[in-house]
Amino acid sequence: MSDKIKRVVLAYSGGLDTSVILKWLQVTYECEVVTFTADLGQGEELEPARAKARLMGIPDKHIYIDDLREEFVRDFVFPMMRANARYEGDYLLGTSIARPLISKRLIEIARETGADAIAHGATGKGNDQVRFELSAYALAPDIKVIAPWREWDLTSRTALIAWAEKHQIPVPKDKRGESPFSTDANLLHTSSEGKVLEDPWEEVPDYVYSRTDNPEDAPDAPEYITIDFEKGDGVALNGKEMGPATLLAALNDLGRNHGIGRLDLVENRFVGMKSRGMYETPGGEIYARAHRGIEQITLDRGAAHLKDELMPKYAELIYNGFWFAPEREMLQAAIDHSQAKVSGTVRLKLYKGLASVVGRKSPNSLYSERHVTFEDDAGAYDQTDAEGFIKLNALRLRLLAKRDR
Repeated sequence: MSDKIKRVVLAYSGGLDTSVILKWLQVTYECEVVTFTADLGQGEELEPARAKARLMGIPDKHIYIDDLREEFVRDFVFPMMRANARYEGDYLLGTSIARPLISKRLIEIARETGADAIAHGATGKGNDQVRFELSAYALAPDIKVIAPWREWDLTSRTALIAWAEKHQIPVPKDKRGESPFSTDANLLHTSSEGKVLEDPWEEVPDYVYSRTDNPEDAPDAPEYITIDFEKGDGVALNGKEMGPATLLAALNDLGRNHGIGRLDLVENRFVGMKSRGMYETPGGEIYARAHRGIEQITLDRGAAHLKDELMPKYAELIYNGFWFAPEREMLQAAIDHSQAKVSGTVRLKLYKGLASVVGRKSPNSLYSERHVTFEDDAGAYDQTDAEGFIKLNALRLRLLAKRDR
């Protein structure tokens, strides 16, 4: 091994697992390690990761801590939201959509530093290993990917801690016991899975939730907000213009207060098993509802229905790690084309865990009050036209009925 790999870029959080991986790479591959820590809005102080990397002998020039929040929302979350993507009808893909960006930056740093390989801390049971590696190979087909969880024999928490202590890696007190569940967080969501969540019959304990207040304890008075859209992307909250990351962060605060965006889901992993996870996507849930609201009056029926047919495939591609695949890019082109006239304002009511669209307006609206009114429509619609329309649509049904009678 050691004669093949000279330098590795590691996706590094500074936590116990990736710190063990850092040292394991040095020991096993006898290589230099470059650490990369992404700020995706996970709400944690990232400078300790720099200090931890230094402590483990990584020179400053090989420690990367990058603020990717704006790029994350602008180039990944918003394009996904244009599609109204929900995996298996519910999941807003908060973890899935972050992985291609992390992989993209890993590859960029590998090129900048002349690294031969990248490494990640995803386990061999989950989806993330697939997402990281499919993205990496799409961007750098000859890159070497090291996945320690698929190589080493540290198969338990006890073994991991023992190995850390043997190699003088500090182990915080709160990491010595079995974690009750694992979490992943970014600006779009927080996910929790494992341990106390593994029995799908048992309700998620209150202490698992970190991103949203309990809807039962949310304010008794509803809050009304507006979101402005231009060409399918949010650009303002309550009339105040905001960049993508700032807008999503503000919606997260609103969603937290009103207990919006909780999801208890048993999903089908790409690797074949079912898993139970708890997701909190407060701002994303509000935004997704608003986006559908503006599409209701700006998209033609044919375009809207075709988008809804494409969405499950598009969501599955993101979930499975094919962000950089040509079929996702083809679907994205169609989706983006559909958004040319998706501009206007949506009013929402936030109340006790729900984000409800209660108003929408647009200079590009296809809604015609003259055509739908129950009052005099001044000749806008000839109701007698419906008779021929119905008879033509009924023709095949009548022929079937006569044959099968």
